Amino acid sequence: MELVYKTLLHTIMITGFVFVMMLVIEYINVQSKGLWQKFLAKNKWSQYLIAGLLGAIPGCLGAFTMVAMYSHRLVSFGALVTTMIATSGDESFVMFALIPKKAILLTLIIFVVGVLAGYITDKLYKPTKALEQISTHKLSLHNEPDCKCFEKDKIWFNLFHPSFHRIITSIIILILITGVSTGIIAGGLEIWMKISVLLAFLFSLFIVITVPNHFLKKHIWAHIVKKHLPRIFLWVFGTLLLMHFLMNYIDVQAWITSNMYVVLIIAILVGLIPESGPHLIFVTLFAQGSIPFSILLASSISQDGHGMLPMLAESRRTFLSVKIVNIIYAFIVGASTFLLGF
Repeated sequence: MELVYKTLLHTIMITGFVFVMMLVIEYINVQSKGLWQKFLAKNKWSQYLIAGLLGAIPGCLGAFTMVAMYSHRLVSFGALVTTMIATSGDESFVMFALIPKKAILLTLIIFVVGVLAGYITDKLYKPTKALEQISTHKLSLHNEPDCKCFEKDKIWFNLFHPSFHRIITSIIILILITGVSTGIIAGGLEIWMKISVLLAFLFSLFIVITVPNHFLKKHIWAHIVKKHLPRIFLWVFGTLLLMHFLMNYIDVQAWITSNMYVVLIIAILVGLIPESGPHLIFVTLFAQGSIPFSILLASSISQDGHGMLPMLAESRRTFLSVKIVNIIYAFIVGASTFLLGF
């Protein structure tokens, strides 16, 4: 029961952050009349650079943000690949604690690899079938007069005469804020990450309180709460629970004691698992001097921590496509650097 409870809290944290990022993206999109969509669409290299920077942020928050943007078709498939290559998930904190100099070097390398991989991927691969699964999630602008985000004359009315949707959505965000503040949810986060999450939650609460009923019902409730959240929550919870059980019954570290070629392949294939834990094995082995830098690099490229879990709920085809593409890049870069003696 304790395992289920911890998994439930972790799932609430992931789902809550994805919800907040989707809400903020929806808000900015309508408030800006879609200008940033046009900017991202016209500037592919800006997409890759932003995607790489989001991935380089320690933890999975940047990856969740990119998944939210891709789910709304604001960025390309290649940009999503960039983020998932550039992210090291929660292992970033461990690496910076155990091997700070190598961690900085590794982050810079996977950032560059991610940006280049994103560009190459968009040139060579068009995920038409995968896009069909999320085509209905594209952000809409609704050009009617009611589609506004901030109307001063209606804010006080909304506060003193809240609708059912406003009350429920506000309660959800307040529960998340309370959970993070008290440490019940995400108690293991670094203080700066906890502050960042709380600021994001507070801004989302501001949005819910101030937006008109049209935006609340059409954009937040109908689009995000009803369509996205249930699937994201169920998929994240089920996957995390399954991974925890597998990790308890399978001794992954015992598999990598035979020879380095096998270790390299295993390090890459372990990236298929949407879980942060397995990568720590290779971080620890490298810190102990048991494996070369090339294997740690290959593992970092192929794995993305929990970053792709929300996409598993949105589009399983996209989830598998990103995993397969990243494994290919991990093999190319990992094998090349291994043969060169790194």
